[in-house]
Amino acid sequence: MNAITRRRMLLGAFGVGGSLAGIVAADRIAKRYNLIPPDCRGVYGPGETLTYAASRVVVGDAPAREFSRSMISKTPFLNEVAPPNDAYKKLQASGWKLTVDGMVAHPLTLTLADLRAMAVGRQITEVSCEEGWSYVAEWIGTPLRGVLNEAGVLPQARYIVYRSTDTNWWDSLDMAEAHHPQTLLTWGMNDGDLPIGFGGPLRMRVPRQLGYKSIKYIASLTATDSMKGFGKGLGSASPEAGYSWFAGI
Repeated sequence: MNAITRRRMLLGAFGVGGSLAGIVAADRIAKRYNLIPPDCRGVYGPGETLTYAASRVVVGDAPAREFSRSMISKTPFLNEVAPPNDAYKKLQASGWKLTVDGMVAHPLTLTLADLRAMAVGRQITEVSCEEGWSYVAEWIGTPLRGVLNEAGVLPQARYIVYRSTDTNWWDSLDMAEAHHPQTLLTWGMNDGDLPIGFGGPLRMRVPRQLGYKSIKYIASLTATDSMKGFGKGLGSASPEAGYSWFAGI
């Protein structure tokens, strides 16, 4: 079945998605085309699947809105962060390094200097929190897809797991989001270094999804074909706390 026919089938199912029959139909079609989020189980599973699959089909690779410099927030909202933990202090003392492993041809260990030497991405986008606050800032960093290409992610990999220095703070992206040009490993903000309070020295920036996907203090990336073995297998720490794995906006 060609891509146009598949798209029509999915859109048809999503068009009646408000009904129970529509949700079930969309869920079955999404499974057929492997558009299944890791948190697809349980009573909310069909809804999570519908949201994720609909976004991938309808939104595709459309970019998040970018703003003019005049729209940058004068006082970006700084949500509370815990004092730097021992793992953070150890990385700072030894020089920050990012490890890239898992289903890759060439495992990497990259310093901030290594990342800065790669292609640079810039964007002025909005951080939108599920709690209702937001702000606009300029984000400067290394496109995640450049790092993944350097590591040679294997074709069978389906997700990129990224972890903070806090081992309880982790998330993952599907390959479509990981390779999107706006997804950045961010080391700069508003023409300066990324402040510690905003995730410095390295933060994932995923502007097409809610703020909790843009995890701070990134220390590792792992390519994998399955979320089994990562936490409870739901794709990130967020669903374990009641949020959705996919947080498209």
